Amino acid sequence: MKEYAGHDSAAVVDVDCTAEGKPLCDANGVRGFPTLKWGSPDALEDYEGGRDFDSLLKFAQENLKPTCSPANIELCSDERKAEIEQYSSMSDAELAAAIKEGDEKMEAAEKTFKDEVSKLQSTYEALMKAKDEAVEAVKDSGLGMMKSIAAHKKKAAKDEL
Repeated sequence: MKEYAGHDSAAVVDVDCTAEGKPLCDANGVRGFPTLKWGSPDALEDYEGGRDFDSLLKFAQENLKPTCSPANIELCSDERKAEIEQYSSMSDAELAAAIKEGDEKMEAAEKTFKDEVSKLQSTYEALMKAKDEAVEAVKDSGLGMMKSIAAHKKKAAKDEL
């Protein structure tokens, strides 16, 4: 943060997602801590690189600069320019509806994932309980005593030799 304090084209900020920053974190998909995000404030991306100072500084030097965006369209490829023009030509209501639809699809995917993981957790717990009960039943059937007797017989046979 000190390295980029007062920088013209980049800001490094710390957000407390458990307090005042919670709405910002929720809006940007922060689910665990620490989470590092980078990019346009309007479309942050997950940072997956190293967490040491040198790795972070190298990443910042290579990536924290003006990039293709509606504010910097001259930096965009023809394909990205066309995409920006397409969305820019939409009315505010159309754009809001498209954003809402995309957000709803992402929320639905997250809900499906959580629901399915919950089912897997329930299945895992039931399988673990069944295994534990089966193991306990085998132990209660005398398996330990049988192993002890077999070992005793084996030792007795060695001692006789």
